[in-house]
Amino acid sequence: MDLLTRRHVMRLMLLGGTALAAPHGFAAELGRGDGLPWAPSKGENPYYGTRDDRFFTPEEREIVAAICARLIPSDDDGPGATEADVVTFIDRQMAGFYGRGQHWYMKGPYSQGTATQGYQSEHPPAILYRLALAELETYCASQHEARFVDLSEEQQDTVLTGLDEEEIEFEGVSAKVFFDLLLKNAIEGFFADPIYGGNRDMIAWRYIGFPGTRYDYRDFVDHRGKAIPLEPVSLIGRPGWSRP
Repeated sequence: MDLLTRRHVMRLMLLGGTALAAPHGFAAELGRGDGLPWAPSKGENPYYGTRDDRFFTPEEREIVAAICARLIPSDDDGPGATEADVVTFIDRQMAGFYGRGQHWYMKGPYSQGTATQGYQSEHPPAILYRLALAELETYCASQHEARFVDLSEEQQDTVLTGLDEEEIEFEGVSAKVFFDLLLKNAIEGFFADPIYGGNRDMIAWRYIGFPGTRYDYRDFVDHRGKAIPLEPVSLIGRPGWSRP
């Protein structure tokens, strides 16, 4: 992917609304305060996660990291999912309330949903990952006699394309739903505030020229698309909020 194409894709992701939002559901979780009227410092401090806050087994984490590396590859133009540590973001999400589907209605009856109805699997995201990753390994073993992580990049791309275009199907879960969810989570992990585990050192923000979670942008309201010459700032840098 050439420079202009890759930057264009990244900016579309950013402008599409997925990029800089907190992980799906975090807004509701972190926005709870002490009621109205609103007052400064009334909300809950951000949750950073810990090294023990993990869901994936070492083997699963290795596969997810390899998939993310192909979905957002590193190249001469800039960093990818590996440098941004996207897998840590996804791992933490699966270990938390999002992975458990804690805020969703997850009981039957189950039916085929539409593209506009959002997540429709009977399994919460964490279990969907676990089941789908196992089936992915079974598929790669039967078709290539190798684990996904041991395939060449070209072979990995072929497998992922097969999942996306529904040419590869799993027995117990939807391969397409799994692929779409992982792609969505990878984009979130690449662009989300580093407080959630991905976008290490704000590497994605630096790549696209985003100045971060600053309080005030009034001096740049009329910048008309010009670059904003400010170093990015993360929520981690806010006074009073520090890693445990």
